This record gives sequence, structure tokens and C-alpha cells, in this order.
Amino acid sequence: MHTPSTPVRVLAAAAAAIAMTACVSQPVPAQATDTAIATAPEVPDTPAGRQLGWLLDASTRAPIAEDELAGHFTADFLKSVPPAQLNQVLTTFKDLKLERVEVSQDRQLLARVLMGASAFDVALSVDAAGLMNGLRFMAPDPRTWAEADERLRGLSPRTGFLAAELTPDGRCRPVHGVAAGERKPLGSMLKLYVLGAVAERIKSGAFGWGTRLTITPELKSLPTGELQNRPDGSKVTVLEAAKLMISISDNTATDLLIHKVGRKAVERTMRAWGVHDKRNVPFMTTRDLFVLKGVDYPRHAKRFLSLNDAKQRAYLEKVVAKAPLSKFEMWTAPRELDSLEWYASPNEVCRAYAGLVKAGDRRIGEIMSISDGGLGLDRAQWPAVWFKGGSEPGVSDTSFMARTAQGKAYVVTTMAIDPGAPIAAHVGLEQLAVTRGAFALVKGS
Repeated sequence: MHTPSTPVRVLAAAAAAIAMTACVSQPVPAQATDTAIATAPEVPDTPAGRQLGWLLDASTRAPIAEDELAGHFTADFLKSVPPAQLNQVLTTFKDLKLERVEVSQDRQLLARVLMGASAFDVALSVDAAGLMNGLRFMAPDPRTWAEADERLRGLSPRTGFLAAELTPDGRCRPVHGVAAGERKPLGSMLKLYVLGAVAERIKSGAFGWGTRLTITPELKSLPTGELQNRPDGSKVTVLEAAKLMISISDNTATDLLIHKVGRKAVERTMRAWGVHDKRNVPFMTTRDLFVLKGVDYPRHAKRFLSLNDAKQRAYLEKVVAKAPLSKFEMWTAPRELDSLEWYASPNEVCRAYAGLVKAGDRRIGEIMSISDGGLGLDRAQWPAVWFKGGSEPGVSDTSFMARTAQGKAYVVTTMAIDPGAPIAAHVGLEQLAVTRGAFALVKGS
């Protein structure tokens, strides 16, 4: 679950890293061939090269004043990536050193830069006036499983990974894994199971995708999302709520859907898909978690964890539901990661994707494919991509299903957990790179 830095806004570490990969217009193609430079780390004397030189310098002194940014980026770029967000990128990728320029043209280039021991590719492009209209930071993709494993070890103290083929009969056939059977916090990947429960209830005829839900004060959660900002009494269809829950990880949409199907329906879906973990019972809403971890902490958390399942259900309904979110205070360090979260292993996340596929509802594919999480697979080779990630301080998770043009489906999940410190923003880029590399490796296997 993405957790907010304030009650009204969120930019969790993994979400920020994924957002950075989207800060791009007209990216440099990796296959560009005009000039390839693989040796001397010299900044090219071109319009694009001069902006690379400025970027390297700016990384040593960010945040940068808005008037200076306006002298280096087009107005359209700064409209889509506001100065505050751009400065978050620049302060995350700090003290960059040029290792080499991979591709150089007058108006675009691709360079390998170093931030300490970590390597990143920077793609940038400029307009006719020499202002940047595209900027993208990418971690290079691993080319072997051994390299992927080494990169995974550097993500966090506790890492889980699985690359698996999703067979036509709905089984997950592992291709490569790291601690793939160990359960870890899911963050917003809990929403895979909520979507599964919704699909099951729709299949049973209990309601439909067009059924309207009412947004009430007691069902409003905190960001990420937008439904919490709509007026009380507003209506939203099940389909719209499901799309927002998956595509922008809308927490209020999630809680509306949990309320509609019932906690026990989501618990049944988790068990049906192979997840048997007592910590998932009772199944919490996102609002529940915000209260337990962020309102009068640790009083509610300690009391809740001291109770049995039946009394926990009562505590959620009678106490937590009435706790005002106006008293919420964001936690910045990892908090109760092994006791207050939702849990599954990479193996079990793969089975969740299998369950969604087996549901056979075209709406699920529509919902799951709205966002690719910044993965950027070649759609000619991978025409269908599903995505759900999750994060909170100490948690950065990503999961993808992609289908080849020939119809083979693969699921890749990475889970980076650090109980002692927040996950660094650049870890999200590493997860995306490992995932892209994994899809290439499974496709070639």
C-alpha cells in the first residue's frame, strides 16, 4: 500500500522511482546508431551534450530554482513534470559522474552515469531551441540470471523474486527464483486479492461491474488515489473503482470494494489462491492500516495485535472505524512490517495472477493493463502487460504479467523489504530493470 507523507499527498519511495521512469517525452532509442562512443567520458559539444553537462552539475546542488529549470526544460515538460517533482528526481540522483556516452546525436543522447557504486542510463532529448523535452533515468537490464541475482541482493536486506511461466492450465511454472516461497509484506499488491474477490462475486451474480457504490465519510481512506477528494454521497461504479484501485492504487476505491464484497470474501479468495497466513485474518482495509500505524501509535496497534481473530474483527469495526483520520501522523521509518500488513510470497503472487486469468472476465484484463508501472516492454513483442506494485516505508514490491505475441504468459515479482530503514528511491528503478531483464531471459529460455 502506498502510504502518504501527509494526509493529502503521497510519494512513497517505490512510487517515486516508478514516476521517474515516466518523466520522459521523445526518449532516446537504445538502437540509435548515428554515433556510438564507448570510451572517453567526455560530454559531447552538442545541444543535447550541453544539457547533459548541466544535468551532471545540477545533480550536485539540487534543488534547483524554478527560473533555472525554465532555462533548461521546455514549458510542456515542466507542465507534465512540475518543478517540485523534477527536483525530487534531481535530489534522488545526486552527485552523478559520467562513465561514458553510449549514443550521441545533436538533439538526443544516451549516457551511462554513476551514483556511488550504482550505474544508471540517462536518456535525454532537446527541442530546436536546445531545451530538454525528454529526460529518463533507467537502470541497465541484467543479461544473465547470475547478474540478476547479484542485483537483487543489493536491493534490500530481505528480497524475494520469482520469474515463472503461467501455463495454459493455470499453473505457475518457476523459471528462476530467490526466496520465492517466503511470505513478505504486500503493500498495495493486496489489491490483486480484492479484485479477485470482486470478480468472484460478480461471477456469482451478487452484483455487476455497473453496480454503483456510494462514497461515504467512513469509507474514505488516505492517498494514494483521488476518490477521497470527491464529495460525500458521490457515486462510482464497481468498474471505475476497480480501475482506480489498480491503475493509480486508489485506497478509497479499494475500501469501497472491500466493503461491498466483505472482508471474509477477500480472505476466501486468498485461501483459494493458496495463501494461508493468519496475519491476513481479519483482512484489513487500507484505512484500518492507516489508523493502526498512524493514529495514536502504538496504542491501537498493540491492542489490536493482542486480540484473537474474533476480537480483532470487533476492534476494527467498533474502535478503528471510529478513529478520526484527522489525527493521522505519517510514519517515515518501517513500522510493524512483520505483524501489521498483508502477506504473500512471490510464488503466491504468481498464483494470484493465475487466479485473475482463470476468472475469464475480459474486464479484468482491461483493469490490469491500464498501467505498465513504467516497465516499458516492447509492445510488439509483449502486446499485453499487467501490473500491480506496493510500498510503504521499508517495502517496495512490483509484480507484472506479460504475454508474448505468440501467446505465452510470464509473471515476474520482486519484493524488497527492509525492516530497519526506508527503501531508497532508486531501488524502484533497479526492480524495473531486473524485471525487464527477467522477461527477456524467460522469453529466450
